[in-house]
Amino acid sequence: MARFGFSQDLGIDLGTANTLVFVKGKGIVLREPSVVAKNVTTGETEAVGNSAKTMIGRTPGNISVIRPMKDGVIADYETTAMMMKYYMGKTLRRRSPFARKPNVMVCVPSGITMVEERAVIDATRQAGAKEAYPIAEPFAAAIGAGLPVWEPTGSMIVDIGGGTTEVAIISLGGIVTSESIRIAGDEMDDAIIQYIKKKYKLLIGEHSAEVIKMELGTAMRVDEAVEMEIRGRDLVTGLPQTIKISNTEIEEALRDTVDSIVEVVKSTLEKTPPELSADIMEKGVVLAGGGALLSNLDKRISEETEMPVFVAEDPLDCVAIGTGKSLDFLHHFRKISNRKR
Repeated sequence: MARFGFSQDLGIDLGTANTLVFVKGKGIVLREPSVVAKNVTTGETEAVGNSAKTMIGRTPGNISVIRPMKDGVIADYETTAMMMKYYMGKTLRRRSPFARKPNVMVCVPSGITMVEERAVIDATRQAGAKEAYPIAEPFAAAIGAGLPVWEPTGSMIVDIGGGTTEVAIISLGGIVTSESIRIAGDEMDDAIIQYIKKKYKLLIGEHSAEVIKMELGTAMRVDEAVEMEIRGRDLVTGLPQTIKISNTEIEEALRDTVDSIVEVVKSTLEKTPPELSADIMEKGVVLAGGGALLSNLDKRISEETEMPVFVAEDPLDCVAIGTGKSLDFLHHFRKISNRKR
């Protein structure tokens, strides 16, 4: 009879750019963009996730493509709840009709307010969770990166997502000190759009900016010049135009954003207790999140901090993996918040 009470507990990385769902015992089973397409005339949902993302910049006037998460927090509550319900339903559609509602661990930025955290919890419950537990994003990233978060030793994680960069020092199952800035991957994309608009009078879309960032983006000036062709709309003539752009230009475009990330890392280190600083000096700083893939970012942070810096093994999945693994420690999260308040 025990099997009738069976439930597939979930870990959800509800990110600004992407939502990942981890099923206990299975791993990551869903990875889709945090995007919803709605019909503004009828109010009905037209598409969610991958199919909605393909509509960005291509929709007729009656279709609006929404990213309900902004800077790691809920900007549109109803749409977020609907999106989570869709993803949870998609994940659990093959479960037994006798299965109880799942417990859900959902990650939140360490710098969010109590009101913002409550909105995430309420949206998760509305989407079908029995109980919802928040886990701080850098804490989840540290677990996913394999850092010894439960031990009396200092670990430092820098999680650069779509909307926020989270830096945290972790020891004994909690965040000792942390900083969070709402500057991350989305700001890098926007910086590229604005740079090309200002220099070339050419307007490009978010998708093009993301491709440029992945192909040419670098946190440090490099000797070898690499170029690629990009297409956009000429703001003077209004016609399509193709230009060539180099990695040197993209480094210049991203400089302010990268400087902000480096500064928040240094600022967090300055507030770290001496004993934990010694641990980090020995073990190094770990980078996670999509922004960790920016070329030479690890070298730049290492130069600025004079510490070893490593990119996590699965930077894009660290938060989701850590959120899922934390389901084994529900007793810990029931008793105590793991984020610094």
